[in-house]
Amino acid sequence: MEQKKETALQEQPLKLNYKRTLIIGFAFFGILLLWQVYDSWCPTFLTELFTEALNASSREEVQYLVGIMMAVDNLAALIMLPIFGHLSDKTHTKIGKRMPYILVGTFCCAVAFPFIPVFFHFHQLAGTIVMMAVVVFFAMIYRNPAVALMPDITPKPLRSKANGLINIMGYIGGACATVLGIIFVLSTYLGTNGSNWLSDSGNIWLIEAPFLIGSLLMIISALVLFFLIKENEIEKEMAPQMKRGEELAAVEDKITEDDKPMSKANKTMLFLILAAEFCWFMADNGISTFMGNYSLYYLHCKTSSNMINTIVGGVGSVIGFAVGGLIAEKIGRKWTIVSGLILFVASLLIWMIVGNVISVPTPEADQYNSFPIYLYIIWFVKGFGISLVHVNSFPMVVELCSSKKIGKFTGYYYASSMLAQTITPCLLGLLMLSSSFGFKGLPLYALIFSAISLVIFFFVKNIKNSKTTIKKGLAALDQED
Repeated sequence: MEQKKETALQEQPLKLNYKRTLIIGFAFFGILLLWQVYDSWCPTFLTELFTEALNASSREEVQYLVGIMMAVDNLAALIMLPIFGHLSDKTHTKIGKRMPYILVGTFCCAVAFPFIPVFFHFHQLAGTIVMMAVVVFFAMIYRNPAVALMPDITPKPLRSKANGLINIMGYIGGACATVLGIIFVLSTYLGTNGSNWLSDSGNIWLIEAPFLIGSLLMIISALVLFFLIKENEIEKEMAPQMKRGEELAAVEDKITEDDKPMSKANKTMLFLILAAEFCWFMADNGISTFMGNYSLYYLHCKTSSNMINTIVGGVGSVIGFAVGGLIAEKIGRKWTIVSGLILFVASLLIWMIVGNVISVPTPEADQYNSFPIYLYIIWFVKGFGISLVHVNSFPMVVELCSSKKIGKFTGYYYASSMLAQTITPCLLGLLMLSSSFGFKGLPLYALIFSAISLVIFFFVKNIKNSKTTIKKGLAALDQED
């Protein structure tokens, strides 16, 4: 009787619990909220502090130091992410294996986060760097477990759709951070083109408020996750569907729950995905790290203009996250990612060409330039393209492991991205020391690495999910809470 019941459960159509997946997305909401504020403000904080400390004649002279400081944080993450991913795999508590790391990391991070602008306001370079490091340390404690929570309770064939949903939640968090940046404008605090900061610092609340509000939203997101997601109960409930998902995985060789080494075919697939991922993060993170400074110091635009550009890119990304899983169902994850990389490469190529054709005017005193309209279009296309990549690449990696190793393989995925994010700020900052490169070399740099990632991904084997019954449309909404 029990065996018949288990067989009946396994034969049921796979269905994605949209409500639960969106709630899990609150973990990613907090992650992207944190990093959007961090990446939007901290490079400029460091630029001003290094310019002051070294009495540099131009801000381009200190970009290599900014890059190094941003990279040191990522180096720590490169080491910590696999460690805490593996630890969470082995953890067993009454509230689950991921939840303890999520709660501790989020709350400690939220407490430290608002102190970054405080040290900046009082011209404390060392204090600013130390607080940035503290924030990154605790963020790395919970990032891997938070991301691993989705594949823990989502069958493999449904993970692209689920990843799209949690990324949409993440980008809502990023949008919240961006709106805060528009309301509390960094360029207003710094003065016209940043020229008055050394002699007359602005109102501290202009830079403090986004960090305080960000911390509050991070805490709320963690509490929502804690009270609404009962990790142990859901894992037990989902066991039959997870087992069926293993049988339908899009891999060359079947994955088992034992500790056998990976097959050669699966290992090759993993290495190729991680190599391509490294290259597209070299490109994308290089842009994101320096885009705020590019807008303020090269284009001479208000920081609020770049914040709006970030929202435009975010809209493109949200659309990509919404349809990325559906496209993958039709053409497979590989060709969905290849399509996204082609759009990414094309947008960077257009940026490089147009950016070199159109000269940047030098504004008059107390004035800013208008933000170039073509960059809004490029950012929308880039956001859509790279979201097709992200929504499908992570499921491809965790597809290659059993449920016992999801945290470990999540660590592999983020180790590759963090290695890129460790190298790219340093490399790009050093290149900016050259007068022939400078800020105008950003699109060329990103274009080279994105093109390499595209070439690598052509060698990844395309394996579509096994034919199975998956509920769609209104039927997919027929679910238990």
